[in-house]
Formats: sequence, C-alpha cells, structure tokens
Amino acid sequence: MAFAANRFAVPLLHLRRRVGAVLLPLVNNHRILHAQSLPFTIPPNPNLSSVAGICHVVHSSRRDADEVLLKGVGDKNSVDSVKHILEMARRATFRREVLHTEFLTPPILKESMLVLEKLADVKAVPQGGYPQAERCRLSVGHPEAMTSIPNIVAALSIAGNFGFQPCSHGDFLGAILGTGIAREKLGDILLQGEKGAHVLVVPELVDFLISLLDKVGNVSVSCIKIPLLALEYEPPRTKTFKTIEASLRIDAIASAGFKISRSKLVDLISSGDVRVNWTTVTKNGTTLKSEDIVSVSGKGRLKIGEIKTTKKGKFAVELIQYL
Repeated sequence: MAFAANRFAVPLLHLRRRVGAVLLPLVNNHRILHAQSLPFTIPPNPNLSSVAGICHVVHSSRRDADEVLLKGVGDKNSVDSVKHILEMARRATFRREVLHTEFLTPPILKESMLVLEKLADVKAVPQGGYPQAERCRLSVGHPEAMTSIPNIVAALSIAGNFGFQPCSHGDFLGAILGTGIAREKLGDILLQGEKGAHVLVVPELVDFLISLLDKVGNVSVSCIKIPLLALEYEPPRTKTFKTIEASLRIDAIASAGFKISRSKLVDLISSGDVRVNWTTVTKNGTTLKSEDIVSVSGKGRLKIGEIKTTKKGKFAVELIQYL
C-alpha cells in the first residue's frame, strides 16, 4: 500500500502543478492570463484529491474560457471553424509543437486571429504565399516552438495559349477541383492573362496537379512548380455598375449582378452553388449588405458596394464585379 501511495504521489503533484499552466478565466488588457503568470499559488482544495478531480477542473476551466472567447466571434457562420482552430492551437501549445490549418476563407481567418491574439501563450502566423493573399493557412503553436516556421504554401504556374479562349477565375478553379482535390487545399488563383494563371496550393499536392491537370476549359495546359518570389500579382480587375431593386434579397441582387434570371439563381441556391462571404447560402430571401462578397460557381464573384434608398423606397445598389 505504501508503494502504491508513493507511486501516485509524484504524478498527482505534477498534475497539481499543471493546473498552473491551464487557463483561469481572468482577463487583463483583453489578453487571457494563465495561472503560471499569476503572482500567487492555487490554494489546496479538498476536491482536488484525485487525478480525475484535477483533470476535471482543468478541462472545465479551459472549456469555460473557450466559450467566452467564441461568444466574441462576429461572424456566427465561422464559429465552428474558429472553435476547431482554437482547439488545435491549445493542442499545439500544450505539446510545444507547431500545427497548420488548411487554407482558410477571409472571414474565418480574421475571426480566428482575433480569438487567438487574446491568448498569452499562443502565436499564430498566416501564410498565403504573397502579402495580399485572401485565402491563407494558419500556423499555430507556443511562441517558444515557433522560432522558425516552415513554408506551408507552394506555387504552381498553369500555362497555355489563352489568347483566343480566355479563361476566368472560375474556369481555373473548376478545372483544379475537377481533379478531385478539396477546396481547402487550394489558395488564391492569380490570373496571368493570355499566359494562364499562378495558383497557391498545399505542398503535398504539387506533384499530383502537375501530373493530372492538363486542360482548363478547352485549352491544353502544362503545370510547373515555381518559387513564391516568382508570383505575379496585381489588384484584381473589376467592373462597377448599379441596379435598382425593390429589396436586398440575394435572389434579386445576385441575379442582376450576374445577369441571370431570378429562377436560375434560385436553382443555383438550391444546388448549393451560391455563397455569401464564402459561406453557402440555403435561403432565397437572405438579405445582403454593403461589403458582402457573393460568389456563384462558374459565374465568378461580386462585391456589394454602396446602398442608397431612392425616393420611391427602392434600393440603388452598387455592384462591383470581379473580372
């Protein structure tokens, strides 16, 4: 019995100390402090007389703190994704390792960075391949483990003769996804006019795409890996116009923006091909607002600009279409 008591005494002591490395729900200057940085020790508690009891307190404290953080997420469609990234960051910090997400949409990236910057012992670094990247991967871990960050984005050049058959962003996206890879494995697509496009991908799929992607639209193409420094990018080309609508419903605004019938857009919504701010829309009556990004599979993207009310009570909506 004495042997058993000594056997569990040391692990129990270590676990008591580990409580000091777990979140307490204390906030100072908008950053959550951890017990190891507090100027006092945690007093003995009879309820912490067992390993199970300590683990329960640890997980309860962490769960409560995470719930507080997630309540601050502005884009409610991003909550589940942000929660997953938060859990990944916790795991990476505890193990003193660096973990990486797949490519994230701008709203999820923004909300995740806002949450993670409130944690004192988590560092998060986005990588999209170039400074203005929209879709980025996120590397997370303890600051001590992130003294050097591996390159987790690769670039491909897709070349072909697009002089007589120009291809859009949607054409390149469709061709790449047609090889069977998931959207989150793919970053930005940078159109290069008649020459083709530069594409950002996860490094492990470079050889796969080089061997399999041979056509975009009706144009034969070849793919080669290029250094990130060889990427050519510039602000996207856009066309701005206005529409007058009786409501701000997506079926009204987007059908005008993409020059398709309202019934056709409803069909696209039903088939899951319409997204607002990178989140799939399921309701025809979804209301749009300024700065929203609407994308339709095979049609491209448009941004909602300034919205004004006319004298007749209708809405004059500025639409910015990405070419």
